[in-house]
Amino acid sequence: MDSSITRSLDADGSAVVAVEGEIDFSNADELADCVRAAVTEWSPPMVRVDLRGASFIDSTGLGALIEGYRAAVGIEARFLVVNPTPAFRRVLDVTGLCDFFGLGDVVEAEPTRATGT
Repeated sequence: MDSSITRSLDADGSAVVAVEGEIDFSNADELADCVRAAVTEWSPPMVRVDLRGASFIDSTGLGALIEGYRAAVGIEARFLVVNPTPAFRRVLDVTGLCDFFGLGDVVEAEPTRATGT
């Protein structure tokens, strides 16, 4: 399994944690630790976890995101998950985590064969 988790500080003071590849039981702690380190080191007003490059995230990855959320709100920072794939966004919607991670209420439904819409 290949993955990369990096953190950086944006010009606006926001911490960005970028995920590339898979996040599962073997490296979910690395994701949570990276978010906690960004929060501890920078005390940012906002933490964004960018999932643009994430190919897979399992339940332990979801747990790591929740740990990151807790670290951010612990310093009264906003926590956002950005750029999730449509499939991962559906998982967040079904689990009720979209609002929790700042993704809003509605996920567009994919067209069905019956309706075409």
